[in-house]
Amino acid sequence: MFHQFPAVLLVLFLLLDPILAKKLLGLANDAGPGPQQPPSPSTKFLTLNGGPPEVIAKGGYSGIFPESSQAAYTFAMQMSLPNTIMYCNVQLTRDNLGVCIPTVNIDLSTTAAMAYPKGEKTFNINGKDLRGWYAMDYNLADLKNTTNYIQGILSRPNTFDGVYVVTTPDNIIGYNVTRMWLNIEHDMFYNDHKLSAAKYIQDSAQYWVPSHISSPEIGFLKFMGGQVDKNRTKIIFKFLGKEDVEPTNREKYGAILNDLASVKLFAAGILVPKDYIVPVTPDMYSEPPTTLVADAHKQGLEVYAYGFSNDKMTSYNYSYDPVQEYLQFIDNGQFSVDGMLTEFPYTASNSVACFAQSKNFTTKVVKGLIISHNGASGDYPGCTDLAYRKAIADGADIIDCTVQISKDKVAFCLANIDLSAITTALATYVDRSKKVPEIQSQNGIFAFDLDWSEIQALKPTIEIPWKDSGLVRNPKNKNKGKFVTLASFLELAKANKTGGILINIQNAAFLASKKGIGVVDAVTRALTKASFDKPSEQKVLIQSDDSSVLSAFKDKPYQRVLTIKDAKSDAPKSVVNEIKKHADAVVVDRETIVEENSAFFTSAFTKVVDEMHASNISVYVTPMRNEYVFLNFDYLSDPYLQLATYFSEMVDGVMTDFPATAVAFMRNPCSDIQNPKTVLPIRPIEAGDLAKIIDPVALPPAFPPNPPLENSDVNDPPLPPVAKVDDKKAPSPGGHKKKSGASRNVDSWYMIISTIVFGLLA
Repeated sequence: MFHQFPAVLLVLFLLLDPILAKKLLGLANDAGPGPQQPPSPSTKFLTLNGGPPEVIAKGGYSGIFPESSQAAYTFAMQMSLPNTIMYCNVQLTRDNLGVCIPTVNIDLSTTAAMAYPKGEKTFNINGKDLRGWYAMDYNLADLKNTTNYIQGILSRPNTFDGVYVVTTPDNIIGYNVTRMWLNIEHDMFYNDHKLSAAKYIQDSAQYWVPSHISSPEIGFLKFMGGQVDKNRTKIIFKFLGKEDVEPTNREKYGAILNDLASVKLFAAGILVPKDYIVPVTPDMYSEPPTTLVADAHKQGLEVYAYGFSNDKMTSYNYSYDPVQEYLQFIDNGQFSVDGMLTEFPYTASNSVACFAQSKNFTTKVVKGLIISHNGASGDYPGCTDLAYRKAIADGADIIDCTVQISKDKVAFCLANIDLSAITTALATYVDRSKKVPEIQSQNGIFAFDLDWSEIQALKPTIEIPWKDSGLVRNPKNKNKGKFVTLASFLELAKANKTGGILINIQNAAFLASKKGIGVVDAVTRALTKASFDKPSEQKVLIQSDDSSVLSAFKDKPYQRVLTIKDAKSDAPKSVVNEIKKHADAVVVDRETIVEENSAFFTSAFTKVVDEMHASNISVYVTPMRNEYVFLNFDYLSDPYLQLATYFSEMVDGVMTDFPATAVAFMRNPCSDIQNPKTVLPIRPIEAGDLAKIIDPVALPPAFPPNPPLENSDVNDPPLPPVAKVDDKKAPSPGGHKKKSGASRNVDSWYMIISTIVFGLLA
């Protein structure tokens, strides 16, 4: 059974009290600027008319709410530029009335199959048999009484399923929408069943006039061209796939594309898949743009692109930053499309109003440090020369090195002491695999068991944080780059005059007592040799999860940073006082600051940042990533919203796999929500506000609360002295590249199989 209570709440919040609605949606800020304004008319774009590109919200904000639902349209209006166009895919009911449902077979996005269990039918549409439920079998009043929307994309929240009744164009106008775009996808099909989209639009003209009417059917558009006032309504020809056949003239859309002059005879513009403009190869890389936009503009045709969505893999060129994709279409120095049809209109709006034509911004408008996380590890294998150079070029303030020590005592940078997942070690040194319980529960191939020359013979591997999601990072860069010694890392930072360095020390006690490796001593010597032990403009941060490691640097001009391993809900004063004895800063998990519920929505802000700041302890948050599977639903699959939220909570810096995105945020004028000239502020979310309108029955079982920070999370035993260990190499059975044989243990075989599987995923 579906519950109506949240829908009532949303209507009351959004319609009856617009000020409260803005608070609910994270738009209100007592100290913030006034009402949002569209881009300045003086801003010139390479569109047909020189104005800003249009943002068209596909079914409202369909990236979070069910497409075409009242919540989706209302949310889109609140979150987007004021002139954003609301898009409705029109289906016709038995009484020839229009309803906004994404597809002709309405069961894909509504509860029609539940409401009418025996209503399934098969129809031939454009030469293809399509089985499902159809709006034309029911009167509008029946659908309104029985059928609600559901989320049609499984990766999006289903917590709003069954809540909102079906919407009509009349309803959209009732939401105070200024412009509405109607798309009529299957006019010939409806005509065959004695229904007429043209008649429906004509009969509604006394109530509303659409700003745009689109269709992939030439015959329908030619007829409508003679019925509408072209000063008020634009006729737009929608292209489908290049091999699909246009129903009227029975010609492939790819062929029609070569005769845009004929399109101009009946249309003011074209709506095309975005890869018509920027093609993407089968292996997901962007190709150079086509000449389509320029060709269409020469004919006087506007060009609208569709297929934009923050939570769908598009091209590795964009590093999972949706803004970068939009900019490719509106700010590339060659052309700009005239509009973008998107399921995430907030990101499109910010791309137009904030990020377009903003490449020359070099000054931060937001306080805080951008610290790389293993370099630019979202683009290259972490801790390699290429990852570090990319982080520096992107504008990171601090570059980081997690120090590992090889068997022959060479200090180098690598994210993990276990080389298995982040290098090709498993394929090369499978005979070195073993279990070290003091470090981890599973087998690994550890840095302290290989000489530096053996490590150099390996290739680095780019990290894949969520292998089960199917998302991988730039495959062309999968094994690019060279491993970097600590000395080379320090030289690189010096030569490039970075704002500073962060040295992360892990497993110091184990290495000292069990392997005779003094990692603290190695770091101290390297910093001294590179003259980082003297006060300078370049900051030095020493990070560790071991308070005794940090205490070893108490007399140095470094900022000591304590790693808090797990998410915490609170930082009691007594524990903060203990931290203060060892550290000047902490690095915490994201959920220590913004808690989440079991449905992957944020639930509340903690007070940890304030509690730390009260004792003058800086707070850094890690890790920041661009991939949408990493972002709570509240962030609308937009990494800029997440950055805005954490900096609004006054964190002192972020550690990020994608420094370029963080830099773009911190330098953009729209990130300063106190600036009255800001067109569309990049506002933080209000944690828990979307969760409040979810019926509790729709939520999965709740997570247990995170524990508060305790003294045991802070205080560690003193570091043991560095043991004397025999450095003689034990002979490797069969040489350093011996293949696994039949006598290998189960763990080794498991690791080999895992490598093959993960290699296929990558």
